Amino acid sequence: MNNIIRSYRGLEIYPLVYPHQPRGANGTRHYDAGFDAAVKICRRGTDNTVTTSRVFRVPSRSPFGTTGDARMASASHAELVIDGMVAGQSIVGL
Repeated sequence: MNNIIRSYRGLEIYPLVYPHQPRGANGTRHYDAGFDAAVKICRRGTDNTVTTSRVFRVPSRSPFGTTGDARMASASHAELVIDGMVAGQSIVGL
């Protein structure tokens, strides 16, 4: 899979998408149940290494229908968090 690193206001954004329902006891995956999302926001240091990062869960009333929808919601949520628009979620200290 080809991961594209997205940045916003000098921070790196990594969407985290995972199946809503865990893998069954027999190993089957339940992709038809939808997907949940989170986002990892990172700051790089002067030596190009990640100095700090924090993971934020993307709130949703129901699972996202596709991984693409979950990835887009992840990126959008990251921008809101970075802009300080989400109560209780902050990048202070990154």
